[in-house]
Amino acid sequence: MVCDACQKKVGRIATQDVWKSGSRNTVESGGKKLNENKLLSGKSSRYSPYTTKFNKCKLCKSTIHQPGSAYCQGCAYKLGICGMCGVKILETKNYRQSAV
Repeated sequence: MVCDACQKKVGRIATQDVWKSGSRNTVESGGKKLNENKLLSGKSSRYSPYTTKFNKCKLCKSTIHQPGSAYCQGCAYKLGICGMCGVKILETKNYRQSAV
């Protein structure tokens, strides 16, 4: 759960877009090059799970796997806050949530 301001900070997934006109992975739009070596043409700051230092949740101290986040998914959902900045997104007063 992230707010609208933090939506652009969220990382992208590794899967390709579904084909449609204007998608990033088509040759016509310039997003996909033919016969390129992805290892050489990729960004220098690639994601590596072995060298990345993961943050801990501010509330429950569990490991967070989203870079830039301060709260884990469970704590953010329970409190109705943004996982990155902690801004209140949802009013959870009348929700029936478990204590686990």
